[in-house]
Amino acid sequence: MPRFRVGVIFGGRSGEHEVSLASAASVIATLEQRGHAVVPLGIARDGRWVVGGDPLRALAAEARVALPAGDATGDVKKALAGRAEAVDAGATSSLVRVEPAGGAPAELRQGLDVVFIALHGPYGEDGTIQGLLELAGVPYVGAGVLASALGMDKATMKTVFRAHGLPVVEHAVVFRREWRRAPAAVARRLGDAIGFPCFVKPSNLGSSVGISKVCDAAALPAALDEAARHDRKLLVERAVRGREIEVSVLGNDDPEASLPGEITYDGEWYDYATKYAEGQARLVAPAPVTPEQTRRFQELAIAAFRAIDCAGMARVDFFLEGERVLVNEINTIPGFTATSGYARMWEASGLGYADLVDRLLGLALERHRERDAGAH
Repeated sequence: MPRFRVGVIFGGRSGEHEVSLASAASVIATLEQRGHAVVPLGIARDGRWVVGGDPLRALAAEARVALPAGDATGDVKKALAGRAEAVDAGATSSLVRVEPAGGAPAELRQGLDVVFIALHGPYGEDGTIQGLLELAGVPYVGAGVLASALGMDKATMKTVFRAHGLPVVEHAVVFRREWRRAPAAVARRLGDAIGFPCFVKPSNLGSSVGISKVCDAAALPAALDEAARHDRKLLVERAVRGREIEVSVLGNDDPEASLPGEITYDGEWYDYATKYAEGQARLVAPAPVTPEQTRRFQELAIAAFRAIDCAGMARVDFFLEGERVLVNEINTIPGFTATSGYARMWEASGLGYADLVDRLLGLALERHRERDAGAH
């Protein structure tokens, strides 16, 4: 594959800041191993751009994290360790240049062939950074503005899925202002419509941040308050008792689906700590399901990908409740270390991590060429 000058954007303003640093470290190490020239572009928690020097290490030090957990083989730790000697936040900040939030640093506008977005959550996975890159005319990996926004907003995503005939979990939507103005009426409505147990989630967030499992009516107000700290739109879903299955999707107009994987864990549910604390969750890939179920998961994963007009990559999450398959959600920028579920399911399907990264660069450039062709 040709060698490119690749910008990697990471960090960000969302609650998934640390998860993004792990994805970026793994992507950067792989791009450099493949001979690409990497331009790291960090975004601090307050939206400032952190560029020049070693922004990845600077943000890791600023966040005071050794590194996000969940890196079973130590790949991320090795990647960061290989980039610079450990220094404290004050020393690291002298290696970089900080630019105000809301603009675009010169590095983003000058001489990049393609950008790999390693941001997760709001202000990264929701179409905002994608819109900036569209305005700058820079090719980028992954979904466009519309698909990113739909994939981030769980409530709207499920509306689109239902319109395409995809099976989704029973749910209701509550707005923060509605909840604060009439809590008793909202609680009664949710109890009647959804019942217990249920899950309460911010509509626009990932990595299980702000999510609560609610077993009875008494616990509902606290869960709604917690979700409302993170978003103005809240999603309340019936708690499904079933297996959790995931499928990775890769491509543009002709997407392919990986073999499915199954998430297993010892905790009560798949919360943030279970996802990212080492040894708490396990991915079995390929999942122990029948050939017929495998085909069903793959068909639904591609259907979900196309329903939101996705591009590049996505991970589609399912519940298997008895024999019933339910589409839970689509993640347009899934966790992207070599040991993350997205990459491991492709590895189980015969596509290694480094080749996967190169495929994504190629898909980004292909999509950009097609958009340019349609504009003339």
